[in-house]
Amino acid sequence: MTQGPNPETVGALAAEHLGPILYALEACALQMEEGGRQEEAAYFRALARRLAEAGGQPREGNEA
Repeated sequence: MTQGPNPETVGALAAEHLGPILYALEACALQMEEGGRQEEAAYFRALARRLAEAGGQPREGNEA
């Protein structure tokens, strides 16, 4: 019986390493673009944008 990922653990790990993750996604997008794979590059950039936006949002009930 396999379980899915624990969202709290995945979220905490992603938040802790958000900068390097965003950098890696952009590096992937640049490589895809150089190879003429525009759709894949757009996918990685959209994913990075969503992660960056989510990283800047306070958790519910945790407003500063």
